[in-house]
Amino acid sequence: MNRYIDHRTHGFTLIEITMVMLIIVLLMTGLLPTITSQIDLQRTTETRKQMDEIKQALTGYAIVNGRLPCPAKANLSSTSVGAGMEATTGTTCACVASSGNTVADTSAIACTGTSVTGVLPWATLGVKETDAWDRRYTYRVTTIFADQFAASTYGCTPSTTPTAASFALCSTGVPDVISAASGGTAVATDVPALFLSHGKNGTGAYTRQGIQLSGAIGDEAENSNNDNTFVSHTETTSFDDIAAWISPSILFNRMVTAGKLP
Repeated sequence: MNRYIDHRTHGFTLIEITMVMLIIVLLMTGLLPTITSQIDLQRTTETRKQMDEIKQALTGYAIVNGRLPCPAKANLSSTSVGAGMEATTGTTCACVASSGNTVADTSAIACTGTSVTGVLPWATLGVKETDAWDRRYTYRVTTIFADQFAASTYGCTPSTTPTAASFALCSTGVPDVISAASGGTAVATDVPALFLSHGKNGTGAYTRQGIQLSGAIGDEAENSNNDNTFVSHTETTSFDDIAAWISPSILFNRMVTAGKLP
């Protein structure tokens, strides 16, 4: 009996390949939103962790130096001389001339005379330059909490004059935090310093190249207009900024414990 072995191989037809590709596309389309959400959540979590570390670094800096650091120049690229270092002129924080302050400085820092804005001085503090979206943190500090001792004015009359700090227990901060730019309620008032991540969309933030991203509107515009009012609330489709601030009571407590304030 003759035996025949069929050596012919059968591949996929064009229709079968098309069906497989269609199934893959459908699966990827369904999974993409989930993957994107997981990445966003991971970056938000990472940024919040960084911000907790920044709060500790700011408090630690105050304990060691008797003051909070001034902001860094926002418009310097990461490779420029002085990038990430606190910007000072003499014993005070550097300010732009257009602010009305008598000290002029050619930097993207806004100053009212009572507080000053720039980016977080990451090199001075020894923390990461950017958030999880690779953008710098905006930082605003009340000047009496950051000016060096020789130029100290406390904004009040302390019962005991500090000898190891540039501010007193009666000093008050300037920036306020509210729940909305229009019709919002107070979240925190008179804070010594505040910093924030501009979130996933990044509008209002400065990049590593020293360029500010435009397009901020609504509550996010309030967080990038260089004044003393900031907005903090839960994330929405039009707001993803994350704000954090130095509590005056916690700062004073740490300074008293460290022997920096009477």
